Amino acid sequence: MPSPGMVVIDVDAAGVNFADCVARLGLYASSWRYAGWPFTPGFEVAGRVSALGEGVRGLEIGERVIALTRFGGYAEQVAVPRHQVFACPSRLTTPQAAGIAVVFLTAAYALDELAAPRPGSTVLVHSAAGGVGGALLQLARLRGIHAVGVVGSTHKLQAAKDAGAHAVIDASSENWFAAARHYAPNGYRAVFDANGLTLRQSLRLLAPMGRLVVYGAHGIIPRGGKLIGALAAMLRYALLPRFGALRLASENKSVMAFNLSYLFDEVSLLDRIMCSLLTDFEEGSLVPPPTRCYPFEQAGLAHRDVQSGLTIGKCVLTVGSVEANLTRRHP
Repeated sequence: MPSPGMVVIDVDAAGVNFADCVARLGLYASSWRYAGWPFTPGFEVAGRVSALGEGVRGLEIGERVIALTRFGGYAEQVAVPRHQVFACPSRLTTPQAAGIAVVFLTAAYALDELAAPRPGSTVLVHSAAGGVGGALLQLARLRGIHAVGVVGSTHKLQAAKDAGAHAVIDASSENWFAAARHYAPNGYRAVFDANGLTLRQSLRLLAPMGRLVVYGAHGIIPRGGKLIGALAAMLRYALLPRFGALRLASENKSVMAFNLSYLFDEVSLLDRIMCSLLTDFEEGSLVPPPTRCYPFEQAGLAHRDVQSGLTIGKCVLTVGSVEANLTRRHP
C-alpha cells in the first residue's frame, strides 16, 4: 500500500533528457540534492495507475497518466506525489506522452514566466530541433511571436520549420551569428540558449531590455556520443562565460537562468502550466515532438544518441511491446 498522498504507476515509457546524461556524469547538482548517489535517472514517465495512497482523489486504477518523477523514472514502477501526476491526453500514444512533460514545462516556463515576449516580437531559439527548442517554437507560434531557430545540422532544418520557426539558421553551413543579426537587425526581445558556449554571442544579439534565458549548458559535453569523464566536462564548465551586473545594467539587458528540477516544489505553478499544456495537447493546438523509442535495456545507447547532437525531437525508453511499432534508431 503506497504512503498517503502517493500514486504508484506501472511505467510503460520514460523520457530521456540531456539532464540525465549530465547527471550520470555527476555534474547535475540537483541529482545530489534530491536523489543522492548512486541514483536512477529519469524525470518523466507515462503508464497506468496501479495503486493509490490514502487521500488521493481524481485518479482511477488503470488510468493512463503522465508523471513527473525528478529522478527515478528509469524503472518498471514508480511512486510519486499526487500533484506530480496528470491524466494523459487521449490524442497521444504512451511513448509520446512520456516525452512531453519536461520539454514543454521547460519551454513554457522560459517563454511565459521569464522572457514574457509580447505578440509580434522576435525571439531566437538555439537547438531549435531538439525537445525544448521545438517546444519553444510551437509555443511561440501559438502566442503570435516571431521565432528564429538555430540548428547544428542540415538534416534538422525541416524539423525546426515544422515546429513553427519563421526562419531557420543552419550553423553547420553558415555564420549563425551574422545570420541571426540579419533576421533581427535591431536585436531580439529574447534569446533561449541551452548551449552554454554561445552565451556571449546570444547576449550581444539582444535588443535593449532583451532577456537571455539560460536553461542548460550542453556545450560542456563534446558531441560524437563519446562518454567522456567528468573532469573534461568540468573544465568546459569552468570556461563558461560569466556576466557582470554593471555591464548588464549599462546595456539594459537581463540574463535569466533556471533548472526545472528545483521547480517541482512549486505545486501551483507546475499544476497551472501542465494543465494548460495538456489542454492544448488534447485540443491539438500542440503536438508531441518526433519521438524515437528504445527498449529500456538500450538506455546507454539512448544516452549516446542524445549526446551526439544528431537526434531530432525526443528519445524515450519503452517497456515490453510498447516500442514495437516505432523506430528505435535514427536513419
